[in-house]
This record gives sequence, structure tokens and C-alpha cells, in this order.
Amino acid sequence: MLEIIKEPWPWYIAGPLIGLTVPALLILGNKSFGISSSLRHICAACIPANVNFFKYDWKKESWNLFFVLGILFGGMIASYFLINPGEVLVNPKLKAELATYGITDYSNLVPTQLMNFESLLTLKGFILIVVGGFLVGFGTRYAGGCTSGHSIMGISNLQWPSLVATICFMAGGFLMANVILPIILSL
Repeated sequence: MLEIIKEPWPWYIAGPLIGLTVPALLILGNKSFGISSSLRHICAACIPANVNFFKYDWKKESWNLFFVLGILFGGMIASYFLINPGEVLVNPKLKAELATYGITDYSNLVPTQLMNFESLLTLKGFILIVVGGFLVGFGTRYAGGCTSGHSIMGISNLQWPSLVATICFMAGGFLMANVILPIILSL
């Protein structure tokens, strides 16, 4: 059984399981699925500032904090018990392209040549880690939610703004992966 769990699950198994979270949350508690709202709940609970954005009854949404803690602990458990001792499998064509940018280490999920404290002090690392993190946070706030909230919950509820947001997420991802990232990696 452990070997089945360790293998990547095909889309036709993983997709429906993720999709079933939407009706489960709606049926069991009339709750919406989304991860980015958890940061707002944490800030509302921990920061006693006089900011209107954080003035609401965050205790009604405390289930979301337990959900995010479950994701955190689930990730920790998976990284300890289900870790793949071999290299991350990458398409040979992509490996050849990434090698031209100096990325050759596939021992972790994220290449260590890009994401480490030393690269944070380089222009490339600063752009990828700091600027990229800021843009993800800004985009999440500007779109009124993250990819999980819009793409999984919003589209399944037939919300037009979520469809627009998801199309923008996808277009931005394609633009980043195919145009902007190669420029940054060549710095």
C-alpha cells in the first residue's frame, strides 16, 4: 500500500479527489475552499491593529486554520515518510534546456541552484525569491483569492470572476514559463 501512495497519482484519480473537496465542504459545513484567506484569519487573530480589513469574526473561519495546519503537517509527514530517494523525474528535453542555465541538480523538488540563501544575494535569486513572492502575494490579494479558491471552488460554483481569474492565472503562468523565466535564468 505504501508503494501505491509513493507513486505519482494519475490526473483521473487525483483530480476528482481534489474536486470532491468542494461538495464535501459545502455539504458538511457550507464552507468555501481556499488557502489564501487563511493568512487573513491568522493576521486577524494575532495582530490587534485597528485595520478595517482585519475587523471581522475570524473565529467563524477557524476551521480554515486547522485545514492549513493539516496541509502543513501532511507535507511534513509526506516529506519524512514518503520521500523519493532518487532524482526528481524531469523530461530529458527540459533537462537539456535547464542545463544551459546551469540547473543540473534534481535531488529536491526545487533546484538548489535557484532556491538557497546564497542565491538570494544575487540578482537572479532576488528576482525569483523576493520579487516573485511579492508578485504572488499581490496577485492573490488583487484577484481576491488564490488558484485553489478560484480554480477549484469558484469555477465549480459557476462564478464568472473565478473563471476570469483562472484564465489570467493560466495565461500568466504560460507567459512566465515561456518568456520571462528564460530571461531571468539567463542573468
